[in-house]
Amino acid sequence: MIYSATITSASLRLRESRIIADLLIQGLSRENWKEALLEQNVLQMSSIESAKRISSLLRARLEPLGTDLWQIVRDGEKEQATQAVLSGAIKNSRLLGDFMDSTLRDQRALFAKKLEYPMWSDYIASCRGRDPDMPSWSETTLAKLRSAVFSILAEAGYIKDTRSLLLQNVFVDAHVADCLRSRGETYVLRCLEVAE
Repeated sequence: MIYSATITSASLRLRESRIIADLLIQGLSRENWKEALLEQNVLQMSSIESAKRISSLLRARLEPLGTDLWQIVRDGEKEQATQAVLSGAIKNSRLLGDFMDSTLRDQRALFAKKLEYPMWSDYIASCRGRDPDMPSWSETTLAKLRSAVFSILAEAGYIKDTRSLLLQNVFVDAHVADCLRSRGETYVLRCLEVAE
């Protein structure tokens, strides 16, 4: 199965991602990791369940990126750190990455000014063609997925906001690009560069 719905759990969450990146850099033991998240509540979540869910997703996004990108997430300027976090989200969710690599790329090639909501339905139909094992999500889940993807694109500056869906240029930070190249993350970098 290529596509999953994990992305509905959280948008980019830069603040929380910076904290998770710091914990990864510290190389905490399993016990210390649990203590930081659940007892010290470093993410400042309202419930233990939220802390577990969000930390688990953010860790799954960031962990495969490696130390150099963790440091960018933790210490970088907002735009640079956001691009590093987006890299993890793309690597973790082909649903997000392929939307950027196909629908967003197509709209840029057509010099379109904005995305349209129906494009999401068309995209999901094309995903089904590529991945016959893709779950049959309910309309509610599909709307949540669309909302999560569009929110992430807005947070990262690829669209102006989730209301207008106006497309914007995004220039990938050179250090983020170098880190991705050195790790062989060509797919992730291609998705990031879609709006240059």
